[in-house]
Amino acid sequence: MQRVVQPEDPIAILDSGLGGLTAARQLRATLPNERILYFGDTARSPFGGKSAETVTAFVRQAVLYLRRHDPKHIVIACNTAAALALPALRAEFPKLSISGVVEPGARAAVEAAGAKSVPMIGIMATEATIWSRAYEKAIHRRRHHARLLLRPAPLLAALVEEGREESDAVVKLAVQQYLHPLVQRGVDVLILGCTHYARLRDLVARTVGKQTVLIDSSQVCAEDVARRLQATGLLRGGDEAGDLRCFVTDEPPRFRALARRFLGDDPGSPTVVSTEALHAIVLPEVVERRAPSAPLRASA
Repeated sequence: MQRVVQPEDPIAILDSGLGGLTAARQLRATLPNERILYFGDTARSPFGGKSAETVTAFVRQAVLYLRRHDPKHIVIACNTAAALALPALRAEFPKLSISGVVEPGARAAVEAAGAKSVPMIGIMATEATIWSRAYEKAIHRRRHHARLLLRPAPLLAALVEEGREESDAVVKLAVQQYLHPLVQRGVDVLILGCTHYARLRDLVARTVGKQTVLIDSSQVCAEDVARRLQATGLLRGGDEAGDLRCFVTDEPPRFRALARRFLGDDPGSPTVVSTEALHAIVLPEVVERRAPSAPLRASA
């Protein structure tokens, strides 16, 4: 018998590394009573330059691991993973509630474009997210007449993962270089299509100017999860404060130190889940199919 999902069950957030912690911070601010599990695949980060097949395999392993904790909802808070793997995961796990960051970001960008007849919407993201065309498709489903400016920014996520701040000279130069073509074209709306970029939001805002509306995928992701849980009656009630538990695949001391900056407080020591352990996880139904129907006998 399938277990019934309960409001007390946790929300699971999955990311390639540290970037999804920006979504976790927004979610904790939006839904302070919720229990949150955070899974950062730090051993195999970043995902931005990897193939769809590789990213899907990594995310699938993380989902299989997180299923053991009975999450009521799983958020793929990595734009690359959401763009490349979400459709396949929803097909493979139809009974799991799973969402990403692309659809909420696209919806918010179209709403921000307002009444402009042909708004210019910029998308700054990893190379894999840009190549997937996930944002293009999601925006054009909602707004046929929109001009899209796509800007891959492969260095930014890595710089954020290193713990570099907005004041860093290399970060400033990279942001200016990536945004220069969008500023020249007078972009109306800019989607920060990687949750890492939330750490650089103020710098990006200063670079593009007040005439451009910024869409932070971390913020709209948290708002989307809140709407989903409210619609299904799965918000955790009561006065008890929620908590955050972190899982990583490598470097727990470094993760904890950098996570303090992303979250604004100390998340505690994360649980280490080795990639070997992830590889060993299989679906229960697969185990059942593999089980022999009769005892095996040794040959004479």
